[in-house]
Amino acid sequence: MTFAPPATSRLFRSLHTPRPPLALANAWDVASARVIEAAGAPAIATTSAGVAWSLGAPDGDALAREAALDLIGRIAAAVAVPVTADIEGGYGKDADDVAETVEGVLAAGAVGVNIEDGTRPPAELAARLAVARRTADRAGADLFLNARVDTYLFGLGDPDTRLRETLDRAHRYVEAGADGVFVPGVTDPAVLTELAGAIPVPLNVMAGPGAPAVAELGALGVARVSLGSGVAQAAYAAARRAALGLYRSGTYDSLTDAIPFPDLNGLLGQGR
Repeated sequence: MTFAPPATSRLFRSLHTPRPPLALANAWDVASARVIEAAGAPAIATTSAGVAWSLGAPDGDALAREAALDLIGRIAAAVAVPVTADIEGGYGKDADDVAETVEGVLAAGAVGVNIEDGTRPPAELAARLAVARRTADRAGADLFLNARVDTYLFGLGDPDTRLRETLDRAHRYVEAGADGVFVPGVTDPAVLTELAGAIPVPLNVMAGPGAPAVAELGALGVARVSLGSGVAQAAYAAARRAALGLYRSGTYDSLTDAIPFPDLNGLLGQGR
């Protein structure tokens, strides 16, 4: 199996530090990845939602594994920085299917993955993480395995015990082989400080309007900040504004801030 060079994996792993945190503006296709890379990104992360939408599927384990892997490979081949892929729950019915997905991710050239628990029992994600870890180890690949805990994002359980439940899941996932823990849905500084202090691996959070700035999150102990599907949503909002302007008022003002054609075309014409 051919996968990303060890130096690329080591570089990606080294970026997970609170000073400064690894900031990821998630991409969903080759063009968005090249635009983000050109803006100065030290790594590219995909958004599973954005990838699914761009390929005509809803988010939520509805996209076929082959389509997801093809897109990951296209992005990894198009950029010179490390790539980490959001693979939802692993694109499979059970833990055994996750092994095939991880093999495909490694072959596609990515050096990291996100796997989420969603509404699954924690034991199921722990099993999937363990399979992913064994698969990467057998391949001799240094895969950064990021476990997503969805207690806050989905409002799971009792709010009074949600922090404890999140930490219990995080520790379980680390024991199963996770190199990082992703807790989307949290921006409260007090909660983030507790999470960062109690989780023994790099903490990843999802940011957006109203969240503390990247540097502030780093001061709280956060090592990785991603925008999730936010960039894709903003891009589709731009498309909707343009369409509404055209069809309702016959105007084109929403195109004023577009990336110039030569700039965008040039990004796609450059070799890796």
